[in-house]
Amino acid sequence: MLPHPSLHASHGGVWIADGDGTRAIGRGEAIRIAADTPVILLNAPLVAQRLGYGELSGLDVLELFAFLHPARFMVPTPRGLARTIGLDEPADDAGVPALLRAATARLLATCEGDWPEREGAWTAAQSLARLRWPWAALVTQRLARPDKAERWLFSKLPEWDESAPRPAPRTVTLDDADVAARLARLTGDGAEQRPGQRAYASAAAAAFQPRAMRDAPNLVLAEAGTGIGKTLGYLAPAGLWAEQAGGAVWVSTFTKALQRQLNHEGARLIADPAARRRRIVTRKGRENYLCLLNLEDALQGGFQGRAAVLAQLVARWAAYSADGDMVGGDLPGWLPTLFRRNGSTALTDRRGECVYAGCPHYRKCFIEHAARASAQADIVIANHALVMVNAARGRETGTRPTRYVFDEGHHLFDAADAMFAVALTGAETIELRRWIMGPEGTSRGRRRGLAARLSDVASYDEAGGAAINDAVDAARALPGEGWLQRLSEGAPFGPVEALLGAVRGLVYARDTGAADAGYGLETELAEPDAALVEAAGPAADALDALLRPLVALGRRLEAVLADAPDWMDAPARARIEGAIASLGWRADMVAAWLALIARIGGPADADFVDWLAIDRIEGREVDVGLHRHWLDPSRPFARTVLEPAHGVLVTSATLRAGGDWAVAEAQSGAGHLIRPAARFEAASPFDYATQAEVLIVTDVARGDLAALANAYGRLIVASGGGVLGLFTAIRRLRGVHARIADRLAREGLALYAQHVDPIDTGTLVDIFRDDPRASLIGTDALRDGVDVPGRSLRLVVMEGVPWPRPGVLHAARRLAGGGAAYDDRIVRARLAQAFGRLIRRADDSGAFILLSAAMPSRLLGAFPEGTPVRRVTLEEAVARARHLSTRAAIGHDAEQTA
Repeated sequence: MLPHPSLHASHGGVWIADGDGTRAIGRGEAIRIAADTPVILLNAPLVAQRLGYGELSGLDVLELFAFLHPARFMVPTPRGLARTIGLDEPADDAGVPALLRAATARLLATCEGDWPEREGAWTAAQSLARLRWPWAALVTQRLARPDKAERWLFSKLPEWDESAPRPAPRTVTLDDADVAARLARLTGDGAEQRPGQRAYASAAAAAFQPRAMRDAPNLVLAEAGTGIGKTLGYLAPAGLWAEQAGGAVWVSTFTKALQRQLNHEGARLIADPAARRRRIVTRKGRENYLCLLNLEDALQGGFQGRAAVLAQLVARWAAYSADGDMVGGDLPGWLPTLFRRNGSTALTDRRGECVYAGCPHYRKCFIEHAARASAQADIVIANHALVMVNAARGRETGTRPTRYVFDEGHHLFDAADAMFAVALTGAETIELRRWIMGPEGTSRGRRRGLAARLSDVASYDEAGGAAINDAVDAARALPGEGWLQRLSEGAPFGPVEALLGAVRGLVYARDTGAADAGYGLETELAEPDAALVEAAGPAADALDALLRPLVALGRRLEAVLADAPDWMDAPARARIEGAIASLGWRADMVAAWLALIARIGGPADADFVDWLAIDRIEGREVDVGLHRHWLDPSRPFARTVLEPAHGVLVTSATLRAGGDWAVAEAQSGAGHLIRPAARFEAASPFDYATQAEVLIVTDVARGDLAALANAYGRLIVASGGGVLGLFTAIRRLRGVHARIADRLAREGLALYAQHVDPIDTGTLVDIFRDDPRASLIGTDALRDGVDVPGRSLRLVVMEGVPWPRPGVLHAARRLAGGGAAYDDRIVRARLAQAFGRLIRRADDSGAFILLSAAMPSRLLGAFPEGTPVRRVTLEEAVARARHLSTRAAIGHDAEQTA
């Protein structure tokens, strides 16, 4: 019999269970019990939020599950827990506390036997006991000491093997019949014939034909409506080309959801699991992977309190992880949030401080494993940002791919915009200071400055050592700890802080009233005042004094490589090559800062948009600085990524972004190539006339938060859940959630909210997908890349027309892109992407509801041809939602009976 009670809190109430049964209690009593007695919980941060008691802690079943079954997927809800460990699902919230006690008993019983993840558990439990982990006593008394000592994590991880460089791909021409045969094999015998998919695969194959001219890739722009089956449509020619040419195809996505889908589709491409792991590899930026050196530091005292507990659980996971990916991989997305993300980011290499071969774990490094695996793979699943970073910074030039597929291609413009932008801000400059100088004062951790990372070079090469010292001295002019406080007090320290102080003063001086709203502030970099002009000169001198030794050090390191000393073995060479790459892109960044400062008081450059900004979160300043973006970021994208490639497929269901092919070419960079792109279009095979409808609600007043909340509440109740709600402002989202969450809970309908619930977005979508009676509200991240087929998504409800935010950058692009027509294209694209969440397969049905009478008719072209569009009252929309829900339930029951 468990000695601890279990507690569950939702928007509908609070319940507690012990040996005497389950009873409902008030929040006050629940807080008192939780403060006095260890209680069993499921997702302590979420329960704490429901109770309004931020200090809540206890025996979190999710932590116990993560300890026993690391790297195993589970939806972190009572329903998901019950299904994963083989218990009956609770009928309602009142049944959850009893489930938690039963689940705890079953999980603890696991400790008494043998299970797949047994190795390492006893040693980890002893370490967790010393850290006073709440579960430690219950686990250690059931977990027998193993007969022989368990291997330490760092001794049992596999090492990567060095392999010969891959030869250049052979020149091959794909035959249409072979492509069609490969597609038929992937779709399977007896699969429904899809003429659109076959035509799509044939069009995509053109990107894999031999290139005819330098800097003129075979570029194919392909818009394929939802349901065409474009994933297998491009994997067919991609896999065929990889086999025949012996080269790698990089398939790049924008969202993690599509990366996971591509991994699943890989089973059709290569059936054998071992061969699949070798030939299909997922690559992400190094900041996504667990850094073993950081983990070792955390395990050996670098972390304290709850962060140290997280490090132990992450170590358990690392021993069983497929690839060490902490963001979207097999680390449960909910695990870091249980610790309020305390310490999770410090376990990755976010500062670019990797010492490469100087690390004792270099041969076991997850990042190096992924890089070497991708060099030999047939298909590399990556993301837009990584592709652009590798190309722009000259990384991995020896294994640079010649063929790319950019899925979710409508995001290329935004990804390029972020990649090729310049930001001279306090946050960016203090990161550079830390990278150069390392720990200062009483700061803890493994951070190493340049001198520590390159100490052997400094001792061997006098000029290199002098450059390191000069860089460290120059870095003292960059903002340090407390810079934001000093700016607010009008007491900046150093020339760069003085520049940021002048930026801050000018932004506030030119504010037109937005300061009172709590949002970020910005103003164009035009007609600067005397204070900003005067601050620019000393700041430029300070940055120039930093740039010179960084460039000099890079040259000295190249010279050391060219005339290698006796002590330089292969690992040392790899470490110095890594340092050269890191120095190179940081030197480029400082040079870009200098170019931006030169703009102050100087002439504008027509290719760029420059502005000053204060970033704020709910009225609290978090950063200050100068920004520069390309007016057309597809230009540097075309130069660095497209021109060196031999073939590129850019594809999406909404590639034309609410416009025509000229828009698709402009957004993808095709207009900057000397060879025109091929175009392909395939409409969705879905019958939108009978499967979907668009309802524009005309009687919800704009700006009336109570009316907006009432509309959302009534629609969710009428639909019985299954609603995806999309907002353009976080403040309105939170206001609506606060007004309707409790009411919906009393109806037995769960409501989850991005920016409200302490759960990461990926896990929120998993929860929503898992429960047909749950609803989810959020912002932009949910408008695209969310794939929830079936009954779990029956309504998409948008609060209003998603007009773009009228900032400095948007104003410049609007002026260059046709004024109001530019805005219309953005809105049509956003509406099309949001509508695309609704119908994901042939048996889906539902409604897209827009709570705005101001929806212009000219924007209705965003929706698929044939989709019924009606302007209705809220009462009519509610009735329609109720009818659709009833029809979906009948269809589901019939399907279950069959």
